[in-house]
Amino acid sequence: MPTLHGSCLCQAIAYEVDSLDMPISHCHCHTCRKAHAAPFASTAGVNREHFRWIRGLELLSSFESSPGKLRHFCSRCGSHLVAERPAQPHVIVRVATLDDDPGHRPQAHIWTSHDVPWVAHQGLVECAQWQPPADTER
Repeated sequence: MPTLHGSCLCQAIAYEVDSLDMPISHCHCHTCRKAHAAPFASTAGVNREHFRWIRGLELLSSFESSPGKLRHFCSRCGSHLVAERPAQPHVIVRVATLDDDPGHRPQAHIWTSHDVPWVAHQGLVECAQWQPPADTER
């Protein structure tokens, strides 16, 4: 697998990943929803030896969202890049911050017990860009 590159929204922080060592999952837990302002966050575990920061480490900020769990984000643009429990052998990469296609597809939705009632998984209009087709009812 070729090296994958990732970055924050403003491009100030960048990282590299040699491999995704755990499957991609969509996490619906309360803290992921709040941290990402989204109904779920797509994540994958990466062994520490396969992950490295390559730019902008001085702009990296952290927040302990639950005891022992640190969420690392860009202090300039706010992009949440990685989460970790320092004692674990892996970090959890936010897959949406990868600049390259990881070559893997999600395998599971996790923490769906925390799901919010307004999340619809099927039956919605799909729009390639912002505006839905003119004949779509709202």
